[in-house]
Amino acid sequence: MTPQERDFWVRRMGARRAWWERHQEDIVATGCEVIDAHFHLWEAQELPDPLGKGNRLRTSRYMLEEFLQDAHSGHDVSACIYVECGSGRLTKGPEHLRSTGETQFAVSMTRQLTRITASPQIRAIVAHADLRHPDLEDVLDLHRAKGAGLFRGIRQSIARLDDPAERLIAGAAAPGLSSDPDFRRGVALLGEHGLTFDAFQFHFQLPDLVNLAREASGTTIIINHLGGPVGFARNRTVDDATFASWAHSIERLAELPNVTIKLGGMASIVTGYDGHLRETPPSSSDFVAERGAWFHHAIKCFGPERCMFGTNFPVDSTSISYRVLWNAFKMIAAEYGTAGRKALLSETARSIYRL
Repeated sequence: MTPQERDFWVRRMGARRAWWERHQEDIVATGCEVIDAHFHLWEAQELPDPLGKGNRLRTSRYMLEEFLQDAHSGHDVSACIYVECGSGRLTKGPEHLRSTGETQFAVSMTRQLTRITASPQIRAIVAHADLRHPDLEDVLDLHRAKGAGLFRGIRQSIARLDDPAERLIAGAAAPGLSSDPDFRRGVALLGEHGLTFDAFQFHFQLPDLVNLAREASGTTIIINHLGGPVGFARNRTVDDATFASWAHSIERLAELPNVTIKLGGMASIVTGYDGHLRETPPSSSDFVAERGAWFHHAIKCFGPERCMFGTNFPVDSTSISYRVLWNAFKMIAAEYGTAGRKALLSETARSIYRL
């Protein structure tokens, strides 16, 4: 991916409404409660391009105004879970405490939402911390103090793509982070504090996550983005090999009782999905036909009671609208009976994040 391509698509995260309107759908299963287990908010800002060389990426703006346009598009979104993305990070003070500014930011967004009638509420915050830091307990205490009762866990990305050209805005974690003894101690410490660990990695790193989850067996580990399957080729052979590798790791992870999984992230450009390049946006039926096998395999392995849907908005919004994506999620969930559907759409998230 060239710097120009990255800049083009990063600017359009959450900002493709005219394109989304080229495909309209009625709401599937109206009145069915859904909880968005994974979303972000951010101000427009400049980020360094992964390739370096002084290039900068300008992000879109995706704050409450933009999110509410999506959340009020027809589905009964009762609650959402805010996941760290760097917003509100402090620029002063000890480096290891600066991430607590994002917890303050998320709480401020929560308080604004409570003043808006019939809006989904932020019911949990997944913050960031360096789990290797010797003063990690102090960091967790400060997140809790700032979190207004909503702080539930930590996400520190272990996702790494060695070639910077393959990255969009993620994928630059330190190599071998999940094997670092200090990091593993930090993940275990989360469980001791009653906190969860959101695990963001790519599919070829899932074997490392198996070992981490076994070692930190007292910590609830939540796999983000269906385990992050990625592939940059379009031919069928590569897709099949990626699926087989990913599926085997998912089966191993599902054997571990402290592991759950978020179903989402599959419209992201980094996965190799090409919905963003189409003249007309994908329909929910298109998306299920093209990506449904990944969802169904994860649900088969984990069971609905250990799976939850998250939109990953605004990141996945380059390829599909919020309204259509939830239609696709509901179509997938409908295959698992009344109880299974309810677990997938709301109850697993409610239970795991103690909403």
